[in-house]
Amino acid sequence: MNIPLFPLGMTLFPDGLAALKIFEVRYLDMTRSSFREGTPFGIVTLNQGSEVRQPTEQVSFADSGTLAKIVDFEAIQPSLYAIRCRGQSRFKIDHAEQMPNGLWRADVTCIEEDPITEIPPELAKSATTLQRVLQSIDEQDVPDEQRPVLKPYRLNDCGWVSNRWAELLNLNPQQKQHLMTLENPRLRLDLVQELLEEMGAFRPPA
Repeated sequence: MNIPLFPLGMTLFPDGLAALKIFEVRYLDMTRSSFREGTPFGIVTLNQGSEVRQPTEQVSFADSGTLAKIVDFEAIQPSLYAIRCRGQSRFKIDHAEQMPNGLWRADVTCIEEDPITEIPPELAKSATTLQRVLQSIDEQDVPDEQRPVLKPYRLNDCGWVSNRWAELLNLNPQQKQHLMTLENPRLRLDLVQELLEEMGAFRPPA
C-alpha cells in the first residue's frame, strides 16, 4: 500500500481525532484528493524538523504511524483548508521517499487492530476516571465538531481506553508514539495507569 505521509508534532491513535489547518501547497493537493476520493493518508510523528517546510532543513519521522481519514473538510480560502481526521489502522513504513514538491510518500504495511481486551479489575480506575471526564464533556453539550473523543465509547476495552488517555494526557510526542506502537493493549493501559497515578489523577479532590 502506497500512501502520502503528513509528518506532524503529534501522534494520531486509532479512533482518535486530529483537527488540522492546511496551507502548504503539497498538503492542499493531498488533502483535497484524499477527501474527494475517500482515501486515507498517513500521520507520522516528527523526530526532527518542523511541520512547515524549511529550506535545507533535515526532517526525520517515526517509522510507524496511523492512517487518517478525513471526516470534515472546509475550504476556508482557496489556500486554507480546515479538516478533521479520524484515526484508522496503524502501519509500519517499509520505504519512504520525498517527492519533488516536498510531499513524502511511503510503502506501508498495516498493523493488526488491537484485539478487544476486557479491562481487568486492577486497571478499572483508569476507565472509571475517563468515564467521568467524558460525562463532563457530555454535560457541557460540546458541539460534535469540538469534541475531543468520538462516540461510541468503549470503556470496557483496554486498547480504546489507553488510546484516549494517551491523547488527553500532556505527554511529549515521543511518549505518545511509544504508546501508539505497543501492540499489547493491556500493557499499554498498564503504562497509562502508571502515568495517571504519577500525575495524581486518582487522588480525591481536596
